[in-house]
Amino acid sequence: MRTALIVVDVQNDFCEGGTLAVTGGAAVARQISDYLARTGARYDTIVATRDWHAPLPDTNDGHFATDGDPDYVSTWPVHCVAGTPGADYHPDLTLPERTVHVVKGESRQDYSGFQGRIVDPVDGRERLADLLMERNIAHVDVVGIATDFCVKATALDARRHGPTTVAVLTDLTAAVGAATASKALTELARNKIILDESR
Repeated sequence: MRTALIVVDVQNDFCEGGTLAVTGGAAVARQISDYLARTGARYDTIVATRDWHAPLPDTNDGHFATDGDPDYVSTWPVHCVAGTPGADYHPDLTLPERTVHVVKGESRQDYSGFQGRIVDPVDGRERLADLLMERNIAHVDVVGIATDFCVKATALDARRHGPTTVAVLTDLTAAVGAATASKALTELARNKIILDESR
């Protein structure tokens, strides 16, 4: 069975010290790096996604709270602006050279990595769903930030786009909040997504 790992949004702005920091983000960066060092070879494809937003005032999708009062549900502080240090991967995240890089949120409210584009098209594919199909990926593991938003959305889309099984490795994720994380995990399980831990 051919497998893929999707590392979601392990970026400076989502880790401690960032503009939209998630508690435990830096620890997750280190844990994913350790996991990849131990088990990366078992995956046929490794993907890493990043939020990649246009700066204000060019951002016109309503994603950023322009009045400075985000609701943390559909509007957010300015974060992960394309080309800024906040949009870079966290320095403790070490990805293999063969990683496929996806950017999302380019003048849109993208949460799922399947909404983005592959930075350097692989095998002629610019969309993640097409690449996974081309490579006959049957199982996807999803890790990263944040459990209750982009990890959830990416896992749900992975399930919709064809892999036979999808798992979220919950010990390699960090959430915005406990209540929203619990709700997200319930939704994932209801959609037949496996909730597992790394091994």
